[in-house]
Amino acid sequence: MSQITLNLIAISVFSVTMLILLGPLLAISPEGLATVTATLLGVVTIDQLGWQGRGGRLLIDWLSQRSPEYCDRIVRHEAGHFLTAYLLGIPIDNYTLTAWEALRSGIDGNGGVIFKTDDIDRAVEVGKISQQEIDRYCTVWMAGIAAEEINFGSSQGGHDDRLKLNLLWRQINRPLAEVPLKQRWSTLQAKTLIEKEASAYGVLIDAMAQRRPVSECCELIEAHLQSAEV
Repeated sequence: MSQITLNLIAISVFSVTMLILLGPLLAISPEGLATVTATLLGVVTIDQLGWQGRGGRLLIDWLSQRSPEYCDRIVRHEAGHFLTAYLLGIPIDNYTLTAWEALRSGIDGNGGVIFKTDDIDRAVEVGKISQQEIDRYCTVWMAGIAAEEINFGSSQGGHDDRLKLNLLWRQINRPLAEVPLKQRWSTLQAKTLIEKEASAYGVLIDAMAQRRPVSECCELIEAHLQSAEV
């Protein structure tokens, strides 16, 4: 059961509990409470079976977006992906910072950096993927976690990023016992890149928070990289 499902069930249970406690004061009949309970559970079931939990993700993310701290964590997480992808030469097509933006862009999750190419998928399909390519993408995938650890000391996001690395290891028939070590190594590499280019990372956070176009974000990164070399 996904975390989104658990969150929705928790919200439903809380709502029903409050209705039970406040029902007498609000003159809500037992039949009314039963109807509300059935409706809430039905909505959760339909969302999971018919929409793969996307409705719940939208609701949870919309509620979470009321918190400035949550929004700040999201943009810093995604800026970590964006910066490392740029530094490692992976073309970026777009980025999203909310579940609604992600849904409109045709991707799952609460946000993400969308690449222009799917070279790694094609390489896996034909069985020709270099270690360098594996290292490059794994570093980008773990960069969101790395960014959160740099900024907040720990990571709350990154579940989907870990799944990508895990799936890659299955596709290339590597022992799954290697995955935790690869995650740690990739996170360390990403931290090194982000900390080395802290100035570019800082302006990128501000630009992404303002929903600046990808091209402008890349120009800002490049300008700060060049100024750092002077």
